[in-house]
Amino acid sequence: MEENKMTAHCELIIIGGSAGSIQVILKTLQHLLPGKFAVIIVLHRKSSSDSTLVDIFAGKTTLRVKEADEKEFIEPSTVYIVPADYHLLIEKDHSFSLDDSEKVNFSRPSIDVTFESAAEVYGSAAVAVLLSGASIDGIEGLQKIKARGGLCIIQDPDTAEVDFLPRQAALTVRPDHIAHPDEIGRILNRLNHVGV
Repeated sequence: MEENKMTAHCELIIIGGSAGSIQVILKTLQHLLPGKFAVIIVLHRKSSSDSTLVDIFAGKTTLRVKEADEKEFIEPSTVYIVPADYHLLIEKDHSFSLDDSEKVNFSRPSIDVTFESAAEVYGSAAVAVLLSGASIDGIEGLQKIKARGGLCIIQDPDTAEVDFLPRQAALTVRPDHIAHPDEIGRILNRLNHVGV
């Protein structure tokens, strides 16, 4: 694992997770402080829209929480949840594009799609967090973030409810951090004080 790469300039955090990741996201949001970055949450979930997710996440953070909308511009100190059954891409002007094309790695939304899009637009200012899950969706995108100089954090597989995704990611990508769920929010908060 690399030395703490806390010299990174962070504008966007993308958290991707599947089975077993919601509790880790709630814990992470609980620790996050308002700052210069926005947060995007990509969750594998049923295709029916579930607005209660916004309420559940909003109850755990002081940051604004909402579902991402088409053509919406990304703002700091805001948590965006990718809508069910849509891929989320980021345009060069830092706005969202929602896409209902074919599933990627059997998933829509796909973590890979958003990670890769963020890597292209934000480069080294992107931070990717990959959590518990049973598929490989997110690993390829994590590699793209890493290749563009972004920061990569993987949940410690030993703490994951479903360890397949973080374990495979840790074997494939050289992450900057393999973190316990209690540590993820604190690592992200430290980025608030870098590059200001």
